[in-house]
Order: sequence, then structure tokens, then C-alpha cells
Amino acid sequence: MLRNWGAAAAAVLVTAAGFVLSPPPPSPTGDAGPSTSAALPDAVAVDVKLRLERDGKLTVTEQVTVPVGRSVTRTVPLRQAVRDDLDRVFSVSDATVEGKGRVEVTEERLTVQLDAGTSTVRYKVDGVVADVDDKQEMRWQVSGGWSVDLDKITVSAVSPNPPKSITCLAGPPGSTGACDLSQIESRQVARAQEIGLKAGHRMDLAVGMEAGTVPANARFDETFTLARAFALTPVSGAALGGLTLLLLGGVALLWWARGRDARALATDIGPVDVLVADDAGRVGFASPDGVLPGQVGTVVDEHVDVVDVAATVVDLAVRNYVWIEEIPGSAPDWRVVRRNPADEHLRRYERAVYEALLPSSGEHARDHVLLSELRAAGLDLTAVREALYADVVDAHWFQRRPDAERSRWWWVGTGIGVAGVALTVVLALTTQVALLGLAVIVGGVALAVGSRWMPARTGRGSALIEQVRGLREYLRTATPEQIPPADREMVFSRSLPYAVVLGEADRWLEAFASLDAGADGTPGLYWYGAGTTDTDGTNAADDLRRFAGHFPAFLAALDGALAQAGHLRSLRS
Repeated sequence: MLRNWGAAAAAVLVTAAGFVLSPPPPSPTGDAGPSTSAALPDAVAVDVKLRLERDGKLTVTEQVTVPVGRSVTRTVPLRQAVRDDLDRVFSVSDATVEGKGRVEVTEERLTVQLDAGTSTVRYKVDGVVADVDDKQEMRWQVSGGWSVDLDKITVSAVSPNPPKSITCLAGPPGSTGACDLSQIESRQVARAQEIGLKAGHRMDLAVGMEAGTVPANARFDETFTLARAFALTPVSGAALGGLTLLLLGGVALLWWARGRDARALATDIGPVDVLVADDAGRVGFASPDGVLPGQVGTVVDEHVDVVDVAATVVDLAVRNYVWIEEIPGSAPDWRVVRRNPADEHLRRYERAVYEALLPSSGEHARDHVLLSELRAAGLDLTAVREALYADVVDAHWFQRRPDAERSRWWWVGTGIGVAGVALTVVLALTTQVALLGLAVIVGGVALAVGSRWMPARTGRGSALIEQVRGLREYLRTATPEQIPPADREMVFSRSLPYAVVLGEADRWLEAFASLDAGADGTPGLYWYGAGTTDTDGTNAADDLRRFAGHFPAFLAALDGALAQAGHLRSLRS
């Protein structure tokens, strides 16, 4: 139980001053003494005698007359509201009953049950005396909580020093109506009387005395309110400040871990040198750091997407593992044909793509497949996704798998947020630092939202990001004239999968649309064939401009077949 003596003094100043200063009403009989009229024989009457002991405890004696054939109950709360966020707390001891009845005392209430006849209830109350400015006040609910209407209540109070003031209130709890009689007699006695007190109503008595008459023992408990629970106090303010510093430190750590990427993305990068010449003077394409098309998209956006797999399919064709054939008909379709078996030169994720398209064993083994068949049957690309995430870690571009890292931090943030909710509830009910719980919630939510930025690239991965930007610039600016005629088709084909994954396919196709596909001594593209000819007798594979018009439709059909699996994001970079 909280003992807030500062709050106690403030509460007494706020509530007791008005209570004590209320002027006593005139006696209903017009004289200085209490009424001597007798209670009705079938009514309940109560006579209360109070004695304030020198140790500050209040001895109470209640004589209660209950008519024949009736029984009554009185319940007195020992915790009474002073204001919305403060209770005054009393404690009762040595409770006894002489007569027909019983008394029960708990930490929260005093309960008296009496049968017909006259019974005497005795008990002691602690917590009735409070210091108020330059005087003391003794306060107790002398009657109230009765289960029946009372005919008359008379009260007399004796204190070690002569009382200086008396205030008596009667009526519903919280009301400010004065008692029928309240006065101070010459023999250090304060008296009060109320004629007719309804069931559930109360009668409160406050007696003012000289300062230091007895030891003050009033006790107060702060109660729950949202305003108090979420108040900005020195403790809650310090906690918020500490958590803010912690969050800023986390942001700084995240920036340190990813700052190399930020600098790479913010720097102006020119085209990288991806064209290399051999000893014979032939020019070829070499990707930066040996990165493959499927790896490029995963390193850049930290996700395995449909476009990554589509670019891998095109790359497998360019490297002579599969053949892509355009099928004539009213509805465009394409056939993917096995050309060479998967070998040790393929990465594990490339093998997974190859097996997904053209299984080499089992009941679904096949040497060719139409894209329309793939779309109808659906593909299982789970192995592709798992292998490609693992591959970028094996290549030392990431410290850990980016998907697992995002998921881990998302769950950590969610857990912190849930714990923050529970902490907020507990702190709100028990303390004034519930703002700390809200700060924990905010921190958890921020961590969950920020989980998408958690995967940390290695120094090699950050360098690759910079090189990929240069590769993109090469795809945007390169022209056939920069390449010897005999090597243009090969450079065009080897670069095309990278243009696909980096969103530069349309520009790349347009730049090389006038390319002579037979300049290298071979008829048309070596990895793409068309089963139809145009009206002028040219084959789509021979005419790069014709190919440029058909290839985007092939990519759209391939994307659709891959997206049908539902395992990957279908956003094209």
C-alpha cells in the first residue's frame, strides 16, 4: 500500500478545509442541546460515542436498537475517495459486539450484522487524524452503510483538548448537506444529530482541534487514473530520454552497418568496364564480380523475385543449356527445350530453375515444355528461392540470409511490441511511469517496421551494389558501334539477361534492333528460334527488330507462368 504523505497533505488541504469551515446549522429545537425526543418503538436508533485517545486512535462505541422481528447490517468502507486519484485509508481493530450480532473487519471494510434488541458495538479506528495548516482534524464516518432507514442518530465526541470546530454532513455519499445538529459543548464535547437517515446514506463527522493535540496518523493511497499513469514525471521523462538515446544508437548502428550501401547509391557512377578482349582480339561480356543475372536482383533488393528467375531462364538459354522456340498460332506461345544437361558449371539455384522447367527424372521428366503448360500446371519454386538466398550468402555478399534476417528482426520487434503492451498495462495500474511502456511499444513497432532494412551486406556486397549501378549505366548507354561486328550478337545476348533483371530490356532491344545477326557467320540468334516467317520471308530470330517486338511478349508469358507458383514476388525491378 502506497503511503504518499505529500499527497496526503495536499488532499486534506483540498477537501478538508471546505468540510471544516462549513457553518453549523441552527438546532431544530432552538436550544443549545440535542433533542431528547425518543425513537419510535418500531424504528432503528443509533447512539455513537467517540473518544480520541492520546495516541491518535479513535475509540468508537455504537449502541444500536433494532425493533423486534428485524435484523440490520452496516457496511463501512475503510477506503474513502478524497479526489479522483487519491483515497483516504482507515484501519479498524479490536471490534466486538455485546448483544445479538457479529462484526467482521477486513482491510477494505467493516461489517456489522445485528438482530432484534439493543446491542453495543465497540472498535478502534486508526488513521482519523490529519494535520491541516495550523490545526488538526479528526474525521470518521460515524454512521452509514446501513441496510435499513434509521430513525435517529446521535453522536458525541471527546478529545484530549477542547474541540475548536465541528462539521457534520449527512446524506448520499459525496453530498454536502449539513446534519440536523452539530455543536460544541463546554465540557470538551462535540455533539451532532440527524433525524432520519435513509439506507445507504452516510453521516460524516469532522472535529477541528489545536495543532499537536495527538500524533497525526492519516494515510492516503494514490489510485489509478489514466492521467496519473501517463503523467510526464521526472522518472518517466528520464526513462523516455534513455529509450530515445537507445533508439538513436540503434539507428546509428544501422547506418554504420548499411552506410556503405547508402554511399554507393548516392554516388554518381559511370558505366563499368564489362567488355573484355581476349588475346585474339575478340570482345566478350564479363559481369562485375562474376555476378549472375538471378543474383543481381537478390543482392540489389534483398528479395528473390519472379524477374530474377525469368532472367535466369534467359541466361540458361544464352549459355546453351536450353533453347527457346516461338510457336506460331492464334495465341502466342513458347517452348523451352532441353539443349544440354545441367553440369557442374551451374550454381545450385540455376540447377533448381533448370529442374523446375525440365525435370530430368520422375513421372514429370520431360525434354521440352510450353509456357502455357507451365502456367496451367504450376511450378514449385520453393527450392529456387531457398537456393538463391543461400547462394548470395555463399558468395559473401551478405552476412546472413536476408529473408531470415528480416523475419528474425520482425519477430523480435513484434515480441517487444507485445511485451510493451503488457508492460504498459502493468505500469499504468501500479505506477506513474506508463509512458515507459508506450515507449517500448513504439520501439518494438519501429524495429518490426525497420526489419526490412536489417539484412547487412558485407563490404563485398556493398561494392557490388556500386558496380551494379555502373552495369545499369552501361546497359543504358552502350551502342553496337562500340563492339566489333563479329562480336555484337554475343555481347548483345550475354548482356540481355542483365538488362531483363535491371529493367533495361526495352532500351537494350531497341539499341540493338538493327544488329546483323549473321555477322558472326551464324544464321540468327543461336539461342532463340521462331517457327514462322514474316511476309517478307525473314525469320524472327534472324531479324533483331522482329525479335525485339516479340521478346517482351515472351517475358510477360514467362513472368505469368512463374508468378502462378505464388512463391515469389512478381514485381519487376
